[in-house]
Amino acid sequence: MKKTASPLILLAAALTMLFTACQKKTESAAGVASAAPKPRVFRMADNQPDGYPTVLGDLAMAKYIEEKTGGAIKIEVYNNSVLGDEKTTIEQTQTGDIHFIRVGLNPLSAINPVVNALAMPFLFRDRVHMFKVLDGPIGTELMESLQKQNLLGLCWFDAGFRNFYNSKRDIKTPDDMKGLKIRVQDSALMMGMIRALGASPTPMAYPEVYPGIQNGIIDGAENNWPSYITAAHYEVAKHFTVDGHMASPEMVLINVSVWNSLSDAEKQIVKEGAAEGAKIERASWLEAEAKYEKAARDAGCNITELTPGEKKLFQDALLPLYDEPAYAAYADIVKRARETN
Repeated sequence: MKKTASPLILLAAALTMLFTACQKKTESAAGVASAAPKPRVFRMADNQPDGYPTVLGDLAMAKYIEEKTGGAIKIEVYNNSVLGDEKTTIEQTQTGDIHFIRVGLNPLSAINPVVNALAMPFLFRDRVHMFKVLDGPIGTELMESLQKQNLLGLCWFDAGFRNFYNSKRDIKTPDDMKGLKIRVQDSALMMGMIRALGASPTPMAYPEVYPGIQNGIIDGAENNWPSYITAAHYEVAKHFTVDGHMASPEMVLINVSVWNSLSDAEKQIVKEGAAEGAKIERASWLEAEAKYEKAARDAGCNITELTPGEKKLFQDALLPLYDEPAYAAYADIVKRARETN
């Protein structure tokens, strides 16, 4: 008579087969998971505080890129100068220790003077004219011109128009500037502009401006509405003149080696992310400008609005800067910008 296996033996065999199959499936899944590439994490520097328009633009760009790459690329935004001042972070982005940066034109001019073309006083007629230049061939040309410095521009942010403010007196004409010590960024163009108006330029790091005015080391500075309020300069320099002597567009840049490491599809996403960041930043800037101008007025600051005739006095005083040999290298860019309609 033929013997058959007992039910217990059959059950044990079935369970062994099931366990082995499950184990293989788990090992296979683990192998797939371990083979999945880790996300690349990049660092981005910005010297402005939380909630500032440029920081909002940085974060919008980072969010877009992370979502569109399915988390394969992550950008961590380090704002509030935690990675260093603008000069230091530009250097770190050139070496690749930082991967992205949002920075103003004046610090960039130290490594590539041609960007000073956009910082020439009274170059832009208004904001509309400015963005026609920046979003057109001239803006692209300048963003790409930094590749020799291992940087590539991705987009332009709005930073408004710069105005003078001080602790001494209202300013209506260039004569009112005489004798004032005005903080400027470390830029030959900025220092030349202040001298042309009869004041004394004092290069100084941004965080030092408030105590500098408070302690009488300087009498004032020049900047936009949001910076005037968020840095609390309005507390120590109550006299603000709306002269708009200079536009101050800012650039988002990437380290060239990082850029070259991206696939074509990733480069396209980064470009789109930068455009999205610029869109958010520019809209936020307009809101912030109105908000902080109101805040300055509510704080009792002395706001001086120039008449067209008074503004022309400033324009005429600064015209000689355009003829200086130091700026001849980008005279063509200035000419093309002025002729842009």
